[in-house]
Amino acid sequence: MTALALNALLAYLLGSISGSLVIGRLRKVDIRLLGSGNAGGTNALRTQGFVFALMVIIIDVGKGVLATMVLPNWSWWLEASLVSQSWQAVLYGLLAIIGHIYPLFFGFRGGKGGATTLGALAGIAPWIIPVVAASWALSLLITGYVGLATCLAAISMIPAAMLEERAQVVFAIAAATLVCFAHRSNLSRMRQSREPQVQNKVMLLMRRGRSGERD
Repeated sequence: MTALALNALLAYLLGSISGSLVIGRLRKVDIRLLGSGNAGGTNALRTQGFVFALMVIIIDVGKGVLATMVLPNWSWWLEASLVSQSWQAVLYGLLAIIGHIYPLFFGFRGGKGGATTLGALAGIAPWIIPVVAASWALSLLITGYVGLATCLAAISMIPAAMLEERAQVVFAIAAATLVCFAHRSNLSRMRQSREPQVQNKVMLLMRRGRSGERD
């Protein structure tokens, strides 16, 4: 079990490497002091632009992939472990997400976990990714709220994972819970009509339709 504990620690430390904060330090900027104050891809895009946000997303997705696809296959660690690789992937993936949300290296103030969850999902149940992507895109298109779309996309993993084994179901439920909890401030601002929305054609058409009904 020593190998399992060491890999679990590595997964958390890997998750603690926050993409936006690493890239931000290279550019001498802390995005937690800008925009929404969140160290995630959305705030990086809003405050620093596309290239910065893309690098952040690559790092945050990548660490989820590494935690679930590389760590469980390190045979020289696994000799002392009796836990199956599928359950190891679930454990390491969740710890990477926790590390992203509460990074050791950055005062336990990280992002919301969406990108790292997507990366972890690639190593646990990759066929669910199209379901998550479609749920996120449709939710964002209809509501315009990035945080809400991310929560709904995370929740969509649960029914999809029901077709898999117990390990995948446990990951889906736990990861969705972590992501939604991390977005609690976004959901609170949304209820208070203070959460910014992404404008899109569907929203504009819906507003025009409501305006037409009132007229």
